Amino acid sequence: MNQNLDFLTCPLAGVYVIRRNPIRDKRGFFERFFCSTELESIGMKQPIAQINHTLTRCKGTVRGFHYQNPPYTETKIVSCIRGKVFDVAVDIRRGSSTFLQWHGEILSEESNTSLYIPDGFAHGFQALTDNCEMFYLHTMPYQAEAEGALNVQDPCLNVHWPLEITELSDRDRGHPMISDDFFGVTV
Repeated sequence: MNQNLDFLTCPLAGVYVIRRNPIRDKRGFFERFFCSTELESIGMKQPIAQINHTLTRCKGTVRGFHYQNPPYTETKIVSCIRGKVFDVAVDIRRGSSTFLQWHGEILSEESNTSLYIPDGFAHGFQALTDNCEMFYLHTMPYQAEAEGALNVQDPCLNVHWPLEITELSDRDRGHPMISDDFFGVTV
């Protein structure tokens, strides 16, 4: 079988950079964005249930850290299709040896990469250019009652955002800081 996607391991178990391998010619390119058969090799078993598209207008804006609580935990495949972002996954798996550790990757329209974020992670990103468009594949439909979030400015996480945070929604600013009674999610 022709492998169209490469999976690069990250420091947090289960998180992968997906590198797409475009076929180029004078007309442009063709690349496979998603292949359930290839993704099974890294443990993705659930089908895609929802696809979302976002636009972030201003460089420096941060969105996140969002997740879904059980039984609605979700795997995400996140791609930047215009502009450049610093995309971050935070391990919130109860009992994980990397609990509350984070990993960030720069995704851009030129990089031909996506970030595979399995169940049990919170997700957020910072726009590194104006007018960033993101494309998300989710294995679960959004459930408002299952929504959870961490504060992107939480000193416990100590995320090293590449730029000064210039915009943060009131909602994201109001997400709680991690307390002693936060034990994460069971996956």
